[in-house]
Amino acid sequence: MGIPERAPDIDDVDVIVAAWRRERPDLDVSPLEVFSRVSRLARLLDLARAQAFRTHDLDGWEFDVLSALRRAGAPYELSPGHLSTETLVTSGTMTNRVDRLVERGFVSRHRSPTDRRGVLVRLEPTGRDAVDNAMSDLVQAEQALLGALDTNERAEIAALLRSLLGPLEPPSTKS
Repeated sequence: MGIPERAPDIDDVDVIVAAWRRERPDLDVSPLEVFSRVSRLARLLDLARAQAFRTHDLDGWEFDVLSALRRAGAPYELSPGHLSTETLVTSGTMTNRVDRLVERGFVSRHRSPTDRRGVLVRLEPTGRDAVDNAMSDLVQAEQALLGALDTNERAEIAALLRSLLGPLEPPSTKS
């Protein structure tokens, strides 16, 4: 039995789910209808992100660190510990990443004015330009991925995904 013809309003996931329902009628494969699409969207988003970052000579981890600093607001500085928390990496990994970003001139280290032993990582103008430009391209690519949806549909999907993710993610440490 070959792959069946499909109607224009049926996507690849519908075909996969139908095949599993035929082959395993004992299983409720309805989660595939959601998660297979989320997985496919995640792959497309990963490709769009990689392209946006590559265009501006950034790796994904570099964008993550620079964007955490940019989102902090002026003077665009955070402690290495806060950066580790923001980017979900260990302190040792963050030290290595900051070292590499210092070498590229994207960030600098400064003593904390409130903690004699503390250090702050500050976003430099070259780092700000790089993250701002990559962010512009990323948002443009993400807008294109959402192009088939109107504003209300986007808000509805965002709310549904928030409801799904909420119980699965650890509590936010942000105030």
